[in-house]
Amino acid sequence: MKQLLDFIPLIIFFALYKLQDIYVATGALIIASAVQIAITYFIYKKVEKMQLITFLMVAIFGGMTLFFHDDNFIKWKVTIIYTLFAAGLTISHLMGKSAIKGMLGKDITLPEPVWSKITWAWVAFFSFCAALNVYVAFKLPLDVWVNFKVFGLLIATFAFTLCTGIYIYKHMAKDDREANSSE
Repeated sequence: MKQLLDFIPLIIFFALYKLQDIYVATGALIIASAVQIAITYFIYKKVEKMQLITFLMVAIFGGMTLFFHDDNFIKWKVTIIYTLFAAGLTISHLMGKSAIKGMLGKDITLPEPVWSKITWAWVAFFSFCAALNVYVAFKLPLDVWVNFKVFGLLIATFAFTLCTGIYIYKHMAKDDREANSSE
């Protein structure tokens, strides 16, 4: 249910872009993201930091897109969010408090070098997506960018998450594997 809730603003953005234009879609994205946060808080009594950061970026860059009537701002939002995620993972890892380990380490036991490789892989993934977004957003037509943002980045993230899961599973202790497969 929560994962579906996370995609509703993106679906609304895509639908309204196809039916109207980037500005209507951006306005709807801002509203849908605010509603998503409120519903998430109402149901789960908490909102994740990533959701708040994403909403803040949507509100700022979406607001600038609408105020200046310039779609370049909403295009930059994607790159900035991915850059912030890469920077956050890098900083937390260098400070000795891996954010990924913090999220998953309660349920999964892995050797430190494996956590480190996972962290650096995600830093590379987010950095690559940030750079690729700049290319697609500013070198290709708006329709291509919207499709890339909605489908390309989503599919890439799912695929990378799946690969991370496989990598984690390969390196889990046998006891953890058995416990996770029986759930």
